[in-house]
Amino acid sequence: MKFPQKHTLKQIATILNCDYVGDDDFPVLGMNEIHVVEAGDIVFVDHPKYYDKALESAATVVLINKEVECPPQKALLISDDPFRDFNTLTNFFKPFEKATSLIAASAKIGEGTVIQPGAFVGNNVVIGKNCMIHSNVSIYDNCILGDNITIHAGTVLGADAFYYKNRPEGFDKLLSGGRVVIENNVDLGALCTIDKGVTGDTLIKKGTKIDNQVHVGHDTVIGEKCLIASQVGIAGCVIIEDEVTIWGQVGIASAIIIGRKAVLLAQSGISKSLEANKTYFGYPAEEARKKYKELASIRQIPSIIEKLG
Repeated sequence: MKFPQKHTLKQIATILNCDYVGDDDFPVLGMNEIHVVEAGDIVFVDHPKYYDKALESAATVVLINKEVECPPQKALLISDDPFRDFNTLTNFFKPFEKATSLIAASAKIGEGTVIQPGAFVGNNVVIGKNCMIHSNVSIYDNCILGDNITIHAGTVLGADAFYYKNRPEGFDKLLSGGRVVIENNVDLGALCTIDKGVTGDTLIKKGTKIDNQVHVGHDTVIGEKCLIASQVGIAGCVIIEDEVTIWGQVGIASAIIIGRKAVLLAQSGISKSLEANKTYFGYPAEEARKKYKELASIRQIPSIIEKLG
């Protein structure tokens, strides 16, 4: 998430009421999670296990809960609770804006697009040309949609990320300041849920077709011309490359990569990254032929035991 304008390290520290290490006028351009940070971004870290990863990342400002040696050409924001202060910045730069109508006055809607009665279009949404938005679709603030998109009834774009910190008093939510971006010629079935990024974008690329009741987690990227069947659940920060086919009720764990033209057969559980151009089945998912041979072998166990007995 980029800020509307450049800020200085001192200005950000003033917002957070925290100490800092670095020049007062050190430039701060935005804030992001560690997997999408760029120069000028703030990244937060609150566990010693991840200090080095954060300090060595592309981020040039590290919001951290201990004063450590500052890497060259970087700056530190010293906080007793980086998680809380990351939320403070999200609230400051992307505050909640109450809706006042079903279709916000600030929304931009392209020529030929049809929005059926009962659909909600939030603040600063952009919808391209010749789209069909069916009834009871909810498109939250700041979503970006391309041309020739169809979204069926009950689908929600831009719900919050499922991201919590477990504290003694209960779960503390990490606020979401990102977006959902959908490119041209995408179809979404009924009752799908596409969560926005925490600070970046959840992205569905051009030509992808998604069936009913599919969930896509925060910051996930789905490639071009993918085909995803009903009741698939995709966790956050997943990368699905182009022309992947995912059949019904597949579950995909967070932060993994599904290679180009992979095929995931129904009810498979994906717990690790998968290579391109192969067909997978089962839990944990493996190449389908190998998995089928294993299942055939397992069926032989009773007869083997009987012979040995």
